[in-house]
Amino acid sequence: MCGVVGIYSNKNISKELYYSLYSMQHRGQESCGMAIVDKKHINYKKDMGLVGDVFKEEELSKLKGNMGIGHVRYSTAGGSHLANCQPLVGSCRKREIALAHNGNLVNANYLRDMLEEDGYMFQANSDTEVILYILARYYKGDIVESLKITMDYIKGAYSLVIMSEDELVGVRDPHGFRPLKLGKKDDEFIFASEDCAIDILGGEVIRDVEPGEIIVIKNGEMKSYFYSENYKEVKKSCIFEHIYFARNDANIDNVNVYDFRIKCGEILAKNDDIKADIVVPVPDSGWAGAIGYSNESKLPVSEGLVKNRYVGRTFIKPTQEEREIGVKIKLNPLTSVVKGKSVVLVDDSVVRGTTSKLIIQSLREAGASEIHLRITSPPVKFSCYYGIDTPNRSKLIASQNSLEEIREYIGCDTLEFLDIDGMIEATQGKSTFCKACFDGNYPVKKIDKEELLSC
Repeated sequence: MCGVVGIYSNKNISKELYYSLYSMQHRGQESCGMAIVDKKHINYKKDMGLVGDVFKEEELSKLKGNMGIGHVRYSTAGGSHLANCQPLVGSCRKREIALAHNGNLVNANYLRDMLEEDGYMFQANSDTEVILYILARYYKGDIVESLKITMDYIKGAYSLVIMSEDELVGVRDPHGFRPLKLGKKDDEFIFASEDCAIDILGGEVIRDVEPGEIIVIKNGEMKSYFYSENYKEVKKSCIFEHIYFARNDANIDNVNVYDFRIKCGEILAKNDDIKADIVVPVPDSGWAGAIGYSNESKLPVSEGLVKNRYVGRTFIKPTQEEREIGVKIKLNPLTSVVKGKSVVLVDDSVVRGTTSKLIIQSLREAGASEIHLRITSPPVKFSCYYGIDTPNRSKLIASQNSLEEIREYIGCDTLEFLDIDGMIEATQGKSTFCKACFDGNYPVKKIDKEELLSC
């Protein structure tokens, strides 16, 4: 996952970009960057690290302009290297273009081979550079027409913010895999991956950018175009955004993330007959599900795990070793709460199983008498090719193991997952979703070979 933001204004917006990126730091912690138009020239700054570390007051003072885009990243396609930091900035037909991307293409390596045969030289190995080169290849002064041709070529998940010297563009792929919001504040237009990046500026979220939609902001006016008129028939918003990635205050395709997570917990508890003392959430994304479970089961919810707020998300760390160390630093059991208690431990998902195993081990050491793990999503059995860091099925614990084998590996007394029907029930029928990581039904088939993906 990554986070993108774009702002069009009549005043300097460098600090607004900074605050918006800061609010979406949960979507990527490896690198960040921003590009801003200043007198027909695009200045940019990007580096490895967190937003607060990369952009000091001195850096922001050098980035002045009334239009800009920004990005926070964790790597899926392309490694964790400075060359893959975004936004990417280039020039074409005497015009500069900057682009930031959230998502994954399923044919990036195929397109890269095609471009290299035509003489293109790549600076990095991310699919975002492929998008930029194809856009530049067909750009003849009309950004909408060149984008439509580009969208003919690129397949998979992409939410884009694109900027030239005089226009800001937001684009969402025809399936709408990744979120993109449109907001407004006075005379400003704002694109962002989540509501929080608009809210923090005091703006109003207008709506989701529709799947297949191209929105152009130019001369203070907004115009909307569509790549495909059939977009409403193929909408496949990623359900994992609601399960894990997005903040609780996000609203994606008419589904409130917090309400969804509460409902998942309630549905999971309905048919559960476990006799326990307390419900303990795995912070932070497990809290809403635990509240829902507590509401339905009437068991009290307690903070049995204390979170170190200065440690990032463990799932989106780039290596397994970093994830394991991150879990140990990040969460510590509250012995006075769990000692001698039968605990219902609620988490949002199990992907590799490492995090759950370490948490349960620490709760055992803290004196919990029983641990009943309840997961408010189905087992992740299939690779995601649209932006979740699960490229290889062998890394997914549920793809190779039965429920009992997973329980034994993790070390809990009992284990239950929410089923797919229950998960969809929790959305209250407000949208259609991609569930490929749970059911293997891929809306867009992967074209690139598995071994060519570098994640």
